[in-house]
Amino acid sequence: MPIDREDGDTVRAPSMKSVMPLAAATMLLAALAGPASAARSAPAREVLLVGNAQGGTVSFVDSATYRNLGSFDAVPDLDERLRAMNPVERAGYEAVNRIQGYRKLVDDMALSPDGRTLYVSRGNLSDAVAFDIAGRRMLWRYKIEGFKADHAALSADGRHFIVSATTASAAQVIDTATGALVTDIPTGTYPHANDYSPDGRFLYNSSIGVTSLPRALNALKGGRQLTVVDAATLKVIRKHTFEYGIRPAVFTPDNRTMYAQFSYLNGFAEVDLVTGKITRKVEMPFSEAGGRLAADDYPQNSAHHGMAMSGDNGKLCVAGTIDDYVAIVDRPGLTTRGYVHYDAGSLPYWATTGADGRRCFVSLSEKDVISVVDYDTAREVARVPVGDFPQRERPGQVPEDVIGSLDPAAG
Repeated sequence: MPIDREDGDTVRAPSMKSVMPLAAATMLLAALAGPASAARSAPAREVLLVGNAQGGTVSFVDSATYRNLGSFDAVPDLDERLRAMNPVERAGYEAVNRIQGYRKLVDDMALSPDGRTLYVSRGNLSDAVAFDIAGRRMLWRYKIEGFKADHAALSADGRHFIVSATTASAAQVIDTATGALVTDIPTGTYPHANDYSPDGRFLYNSSIGVTSLPRALNALKGGRQLTVVDAATLKVIRKHTFEYGIRPAVFTPDNRTMYAQFSYLNGFAEVDLVTGKITRKVEMPFSEAGGRLAADDYPQNSAHHGMAMSGDNGKLCVAGTIDDYVAIVDRPGLTTRGYVHYDAGSLPYWATTGADGRRCFVSLSEKDVISVVDYDTAREVARVPVGDFPQRERPGQVPEDVIGSLDPAAG
């Protein structure tokens, strides 16, 4: 289904005279608004967005029933974008493809608070875009500095979409209303994840260093750091540096502890967010296939890539990427409750907690499915077919009329 670009027209409702009786004014407003207003006030459904990195689509999964509700094409302008690249941009695009081993069209995404706008960080296209989902229109496009747009985060009020500009060592803050740059936040080398603290006070940016260099040259990979940003002022408060790149991480509500995966670590670590020191390190078992891999064969330096925390903050969900399992780990003792083992080559590559806080959704990138794991029992309860190479997952709420506009394809 074609997507039309935003034409910029503004529609204004007719004014109401202040002397009109309240009941009559209410009835007239309802009549003028019609079905569109009713649709906008309809209850929203809890969904999980799944970014299909190679397919260039976003799947919408019902968080309660685990049903794939349909998908949205996030690269309707792909051919146009490729034709518009100058020689330097095209060389950078091809270089990133070679380093990653595949073309990542969707890196990350988020839904606006009202569930009607989809924001997408488009990896190797090095841009961020906004779509009116129901209208199937691209509202704006912002070209990210450098050659790759990476992980993203949306502020709770929906005003700012933050995207890591991988090769520019910056997190770029975009105004969601206009698609204009608000500011650049300086980061470490190859900024990766952007995570808001549970209370929204801080933005955490994690950098991973130059992943194309071998582990033997780890000292040359650049600054691997956690950049702590005041979410209100967008100013850097402090930085914590580490020996290895920071992969997916979760943060406790008191802003004192981070649980993070690190490059080459087959497990995860507990970090004191006040001192920046690693307080505990958990090394998890290798699978037979994972144990045979050389460190330089880990996907983008990651042995494990995917962490989530249960709604009660009592358990961690840890994706063992090279080991083809997901582990449920109890806090605070950091003891393993159980494992879900997948077929060899499944590549569990991301983890997110569902809306009810009781289930962990794990991307099995090479199987094109999402595995749903129960935190209490550490067992898989469902699998959901999605698109080509699912990776990032983000929760959101979507009105029913928006769901009805999705492509019925899984992704």
